[in-house]
Amino acid sequence: MPKKPTPGLPTREQVLDFITSSDKPAGKREIARAFGLTAQQKIALKALLKDMGDEGLIDSAPGRAFHRMGGVPKVTVLRIVDVDSGGNVWASPERWEADVPTPRLRVRDRKRGALGVGDRILARTEETGGGLTAHPMKVLAPSAEQVIGVLRGEGDRLWLQAVDKKERREYAVSDAGGAAAGDLVMAELAGRPPRITARVTQRLGDPFAPRSFSLIAIHKLGIPDTFSEDTLEEAERVARQPLGEGREDLTAIPIVAIDPADARDHDDAVWAAPDDDPANDGGWKAIVAIADVSFYVRPGSALDREARARGNSVYFPDRVVPMLPEVLSADVCSLKAGEDRAALACHLQVTKTGTLKSWRFTRAVVRLAANIAYEDAQAAIDARSSRAETPGSPPEDWDAALVETTLAPLWDCWRALAAARDKREPLDLDLPERRVVLDEKGRIMSVAPRERLDAHRLIEDYMIAANVAAAKALEAKKAPVMYRVHEPPAREKVAALKDYLDTFEIPFALGQVIKPSTFNRIIERIGDVAFRPEIMEQILRTQTQAYYAPANHGHFGLSLGSYAHFTSPIRRYADLMVHRALVSAYALGPGGLAGNEDFELAGETISKLERRAMEAERETIDRYVAAFLSERVGELVEVRITGVTNFGFFATVDGIGGDGLMPVRDLGREYFRFDEAARRLVGEHSGEEYAQGQRLELRLAEANPVSGALRFELPEGRYGGGGGGRDPARSNKPPRVLKRRGRPGNLRHQNRKK
Repeated sequence: MPKKPTPGLPTREQVLDFITSSDKPAGKREIARAFGLTAQQKIALKALLKDMGDEGLIDSAPGRAFHRMGGVPKVTVLRIVDVDSGGNVWASPERWEADVPTPRLRVRDRKRGALGVGDRILARTEETGGGLTAHPMKVLAPSAEQVIGVLRGEGDRLWLQAVDKKERREYAVSDAGGAAAGDLVMAELAGRPPRITARVTQRLGDPFAPRSFSLIAIHKLGIPDTFSEDTLEEAERVARQPLGEGREDLTAIPIVAIDPADARDHDDAVWAAPDDDPANDGGWKAIVAIADVSFYVRPGSALDREARARGNSVYFPDRVVPMLPEVLSADVCSLKAGEDRAALACHLQVTKTGTLKSWRFTRAVVRLAANIAYEDAQAAIDARSSRAETPGSPPEDWDAALVETTLAPLWDCWRALAAARDKREPLDLDLPERRVVLDEKGRIMSVAPRERLDAHRLIEDYMIAANVAAAKALEAKKAPVMYRVHEPPAREKVAALKDYLDTFEIPFALGQVIKPSTFNRIIERIGDVAFRPEIMEQILRTQTQAYYAPANHGHFGLSLGSYAHFTSPIRRYADLMVHRALVSAYALGPGGLAGNEDFELAGETISKLERRAMEAERETIDRYVAAFLSERVGELVEVRITGVTNFGFFATVDGIGGDGLMPVRDLGREYFRFDEAARRLVGEHSGEEYAQGQRLELRLAEANPVSGALRFELPEGRYGGGGGGRDPARSNKPPRVLKRRGRPGNLRHQNRKK
């Protein structure tokens, strides 16, 4: 119990002792009461406290409580920065301006798993023998108070326009912090509706400059994009360590990495050859070599804490926010041709029918024969098949023998794996992925669907085989597994799909056992019709979201009973945990599990971080698409209706993507009825309909690169439906429909003709 202060104006040392030992926040009032000060002495105390602040002895927290400079206030706002493998929750002060490193406090999380990385709490803090501890008093709202936006000038006032396309309000700026109209800023909201103001806390630059679109997502979603000095120093140190003793030498085997031409890292490589084991007659032996990240990133290290807090790398068209520092992710752990690299090798025996006969895991050293782009690998195989030169053939400096010794056997073994996959009948949704191509200055050159090649499918099937082997190998040792789980669709979603298919008069029985092949049959049945992409998108929406967990519920989409992620430890923390589990279970050396990992809590955390990364990547692509289309504002564009609501419909520009709204108020004076079951708007008098899947021409009225939002109008212009403002000289002619949806009778007739 702290000693009772002697009455009278305290000295500097007495003030420091009191605020340090007090078990409650100590402001001027508490100090004055403790020392029994008179009114005159309180004035002198105010001056003393100001001097101590100017001298750097004390600092004040919200509520005017004081604490020793470099210390943590007794009550303060903390942000959760880590949930470690043992389930311990760690936090740091939300605002820290002292010259000493930002402290980490252990949080007493009574409701285990209730707090996650990024959460904000109001906490009471105390210093114990084991360090600083925080006792949560209240969980605060997420940083919705922090808003990314663009400043707009209006007279002598500034307004903040949020970049979030869902946020339509503007906020009066109370403090611009040196930013000007047109700047992209981070701002803090204060007040209550309807009088909410924004205070600029950081100027981010020009929102329309190249490379700003990913920066918006990074700041908006709170994605950490810088590493601490401790983490960078540790990465440099471990990168210099030798590869370790006892590794299997695979340097003589011509293993290759096949990746996108613009890949930022290379964490997987493959090799296959006919199997000489008589017990596997006609089969194959294969190696899937994966960067041995667990050798460099040990549990509990600064690198490990940073990787767990990020959960995964985030990939944007202009940059990557890596899970690990670049000295590891892009160099030492990246498998490169001609350089010795540490790898965890998955040795597979594949039967002639494509099933896995056996597997084993070793720590190895590999020296890749080549790093090959998907397009080059495909061109090499195509050229070999045709025995003729073709455009896009491999570079001239290639070793021609590599095609015969490595690529050809890889393709032969893959055909067996592909046959087994087809027999398994996984979910087959061929939905295109958009690719944004930038020039060297970050300017957009093109936005188009990414081409899908056999080379892509080949690598996918080898990776799936290794992932299955990793899960089964750990199960055989009764070791913990971080499964990649994809559960069957919920009955409610399947029922909603049936209602949707009914609008096309496509039969679908609810009583059947739902398998991935069930959905494949639907796609096969409709054939090559105009609304095929809409059906596939609706089937995709019917699926549950995959997640990470230590309990195995199978992978519905892949039709697999046991599945883990093993092949990308550079960019996914889940894979790193699987590597550590294999190292421990098979006694492969250092870098295994620490022994106290909470796989359930870790699975929840990294699943949430994965969803954050997906949102950031999707939003950034939308911004690039809007920027690309901004030069076509005012033009007619071909669109496809992707969603219908009672307030309008959403449409996507064909071949490019980017969602935009066509408000129902702009469809003319006629009243449009919303048919929810059929997902369509129907004109009360004309019967004109706008339905999901319909293709038509609309005028691009707006393309906002900052929010990623598009807005459309009817070709003849804005009508101002339902009210004034309509130009009587314009007709109310609906937009030209490019391809109408097939009706059931027509659909069945089309399929019979085939």
